[in-house]
Amino acid sequence: MEAKDIKKVACVGAGVIGYSWALYYSLKKLSVNVYDITDDALNLAKIRIHESLLNLKKNNVVTDEEIKEIESRISYTTSMSDAVKDVELITESGPENYDIKRQMVEEMEKYTKDDTIIASSTSGLLITEIARDAKHKDRFIGAHPYNPPHLIPLVELTKGDYTTDEVINTAKEFYQSIGKEPVVLQKEALGFICNRIQMAVYREVCNLVMKGVCTIEDADKAVTYGPGLRWAIMGPSLVFELGGGKGHVDGLMKHLNSSISLWLHDMADFKDFPEEFASIARKGVEESLKNRPKEIGNDDESLAEYRDKMLIEILKLHNKL
Repeated sequence: MEAKDIKKVACVGAGVIGYSWALYYSLKKLSVNVYDITDDALNLAKIRIHESLLNLKKNNVVTDEEIKEIESRISYTTSMSDAVKDVELITESGPENYDIKRQMVEEMEKYTKDDTIIASSTSGLLITEIARDAKHKDRFIGAHPYNPPHLIPLVELTKGDYTTDEVINTAKEFYQSIGKEPVVLQKEALGFICNRIQMAVYREVCNLVMKGVCTIEDADKAVTYGPGLRWAIMGPSLVFELGGGKGHVDGLMKHLNSSISLWLHDMADFKDFPEEFASIARKGVEESLKNRPKEIGNDDESLAEYRDKMLIEILKLHNKL
């Protein structure tokens, strides 16, 4: 199967990640079957999709007429057979549990075609283990999105021990064709790429706060109005390429090596977050929210709305919307 042959997809699991995937696929004019085990779960997914579309309309991404077309391309079912029997790609977004995912694999393989690509949205589990008992281990991949998938272009693709190059290459080409930015892990790694980078940064946030260097609010501001602005444009190595001037990235690393070594030796390297940091972070976030006007988010609801608005504007600059 080639990437151009993927015209219909199934989203198995309609939670926060599953509904967003379904919306994205439909935005890209694919037919989508959404599966979950209860009608209540499907109804909630339908509501979330509609609310997300209204938010896109509010930000001048879609019109009322387009909303109707987008929603008409999505079907909902509690029948696994109906969901997967005639699709070319399945996005699995079930609970982060090997046993549950293996049960889902067994049921999906009962009904889907032998060459259907099955992509797990797992945020950290190994594809080899998820597909351990599968009949067709070669067609399983990881396709980990960044939340919310209908807005953030990144998808991290991983292979299991049995995944063929043909399958991973087809998946990469498919995601590229619908506007995603796929990155391929050359080997399996717990947490993939971005979660590891994200946790490395947050570990140092924790370290600085626990040492009394700064508050949660100021650590957030430092990232948002410092490296975060640059990272929204290009990755850290390209940032350092420009920072190095005529010396390029290697010149920068050599020039700053002695200083960088001092920083690194003073930075956190703990393997478990201090137990008390969770409550410290919560209190710090609550204090930070008090200092924010509502238009940039001062509670969870308005913060999410502001996040999506800003993501949409950034994506427009990247020609992704």
